[in-house]
Amino acid sequence: MANPIKTAVFPVAGLGTRFLPATKAMPKEMLTVVDKPLIQYAVEEAKEAGVEHFIFVTGRNKNIIEDHFDRQYELMNILKEKNKIDQISILEHDLPSAGQTSFTRQQQPLGLGHAVWCARHMIGKEPFALLLPDMMVQSEVGALKQMTSQYEKHGNNVVGLYEVPHEDVYQYGVVKIDEQDPGQIKITDMVEKPKIEDAPTNLMIMGRYILQPEIMMLLGTQNKGAGGEIQLTDAMLKLLEFQGFSGVKIDGKLFDCGSKLGFLSANVSFALEHPEVGTDFRNAIKALLKN
Repeated sequence: MANPIKTAVFPVAGLGTRFLPATKAMPKEMLTVVDKPLIQYAVEEAKEAGVEHFIFVTGRNKNIIEDHFDRQYELMNILKEKNKIDQISILEHDLPSAGQTSFTRQQQPLGLGHAVWCARHMIGKEPFALLLPDMMVQSEVGALKQMTSQYEKHGNNVVGLYEVPHEDVYQYGVVKIDEQDPGQIKITDMVEKPKIEDAPTNLMIMGRYILQPEIMMLLGTQNKGAGGEIQLTDAMLKLLEFQGFSGVKIDGKLFDCGSKLGFLSANVSFALEHPEVGTDFRNAIKALLKN
């Protein structure tokens, strides 16, 4: 039986240069989609899937993320004085319990693989989830929970996949699968940004992973790859040589909030479904489109 996934890693050390000047003094992970920052959506997704320990790999000027997941006594006292019970309830619900959050620094910008490796001592010898906060999924069941269902059946490593138009595959990392195994999506290879004519599938790797702890040993010994960085995909390909990888097609809408277009699209889509402003926002959009 597979060990349950109780730990998740969130790489949040990036500079967010595509969103300057907004991210000059504020982490990109704290940019809001409607009324919550990107990182909070990712944490809530992990919590829904049963995660109990949230590890943030941070960098310089990221202290605001740590503060966001802490108790703010001055704010709570003001809300109590004004009898803002609903707001207090929301803040209390979103707050991780004592000891559930850990923070470590990625002191050099050496890539996603290096960021994951920075959490090695906190991971130990247990499997863990990895969530890239930039990649947001709007769905009834969170992406990671969809993946843990697969993990509980087959164990090993699980990668979240998303179908994209075949003409767009050159923009993404995609997987090759074993077509002879209808019981699961068995991954046999991973290809980074292939030519359209060479792409084995149109299933992109979409920023959600369940990984076995052996990945840390590989990340700690591998050479720099593309862009002079420690690439997670390189380590996963090595791990694929002696451990299985399954894929899960994520059911939902995917938004790449690392791009301005994806971020704005996410705001529109989530606002349209928001219980408080959804109807009024839809009417506002219709009015704008008439002008």
